Amino acid sequence: MFEAVEALVDEYVDLEGKLADPGIHADQNAARKLGRRYSQLRPVISTYRAWLQAGEDLEAARELGADDPAFKAEAETLVVQQQELADHLALLLIPRDPLDDSDVILEIKAGEGGDESALFAGDLLRMYLRYAERRGWATEVIESEQSDLGGYKDVTVAVKSRGVAEPGESPFARLKYEGGVHRVQRVPATESQGRIHTSAAGVLVLPETEDVEVEIDPNDLRIDVYRSSGPGGQSVNTTDSAVRITHIPTGVVVSCQNEKSQLQNKESAMRILRARLVALAEEAAAKEASDVRRSQVRTVDRSERIRTYNFPENRISDHRVGFKAYNLDYVLDGELEPMIQACVDADLAARMAALGETS
Repeated sequence: MFEAVEALVDEYVDLEGKLADPGIHADQNAARKLGRRYSQLRPVISTYRAWLQAGEDLEAARELGADDPAFKAEAETLVVQQQELADHLALLLIPRDPLDDSDVILEIKAGEGGDESALFAGDLLRMYLRYAERRGWATEVIESEQSDLGGYKDVTVAVKSRGVAEPGESPFARLKYEGGVHRVQRVPATESQGRIHTSAAGVLVLPETEDVEVEIDPNDLRIDVYRSSGPGGQSVNTTDSAVRITHIPTGVVVSCQNEKSQLQNKESAMRILRARLVALAEEAAAKEASDVRRSQVRTVDRSERIRTYNFPENRISDHRVGFKAYNLDYVLDGELEPMIQACVDADLAARMAALGETS
C-alpha cells in the first residue's frame, strides 16, 4: 500500500539537499521552483511517515497486548489512527490541478445593467482586494476603466502570494472558483422609485505562472499605440502612451493605458497577454483545464450566472454547489472563505469520483 510514495520520498530528500546548497539560491527562479515542489511534497511525506510510524506502533502494541490489557486498548486506538492517516494520505495523492500553485490575474468586467453593473464591478473588486488582504497576498491594479459614477467598466488586478504558498493555498487554487458571471439584485443608487434591479458583472481568473512556458513570437504581435482617455494626469490625451497588443494567431487583444509611459503600458499588456495565452495553452493540453475555463465567462450574460448577491435579503447564493448564506455584507468585505471552501470540497469530491471511475 502506498508503494508509489517511495519515489516521492526520494525526490523529497533530494530536494532537501539541493535547497540546503547556498549556490542554488543564486538563481532565484530555480530556487523558487524547487521550494514550491518541496512545499507540495511536504504534507505527503509527513503524512506517509506518520502512517508508517503508526503501523510500527500498532504491531508493537499488539505483541505487548497479549500480556497487558493497556497495550491491547492502545492497539485499538492505533488502528483508528492509522486508518485516518491512510485516508488523509489518499486525499493528498489525488492528482492536483497543475496550475494550483500559480498567482492570478483577475479581470472584472461590467455587463448588463449599465452604471449599476459598473458599480457592482467596483464592489467585486473591493471584495477581492479585502479577501487578498485577509490572506496576506499582494495585489496590484494593472489596468482599469472607470465609469462616470465611480464604478468600473473593466478592471484587471494581479494577486500574488508572498513567498511559497502551501499546497492548495495559492491565489489560483482559491480564486479559480470565482470565474463566471456574478448577478446582483438591489435598488440602484439612481433608482428613485425604490425598485429592485438585476444586473451582472463577469469575473475571469487567469493563472500567472513562470512554470508554464509560452513562446510569444514578436512577429505574431500587432502593437498599436494611441492616446489615453480618462483620469491619469498630465500625460492623458497629450501623448500616445496607451498600448493595444493583438496576438494574431489566437486573436487575443489586450489594451493598457493606466501607466504614464508607453513602455510601462506595453509591459503590463504583455503580462496580461501571457496569462491569457497560458490559459489557452492549458485548455488545449488538458480537458480538465478546459472544463475549468468553460465554467468562467464567455458572455457577461445573466443566464450564465454562478452566484447571486441579493441585497434586500442580505443573501448570497452559489448556484454550482448550493451554498447559501445570509451575511452578504461580510462577504463583500472579504469574508469569502466559507463559500470558496464549499467549491473546493465539491471539486475534491468530483475528482475523487472521477478517480474511482478510472481505477
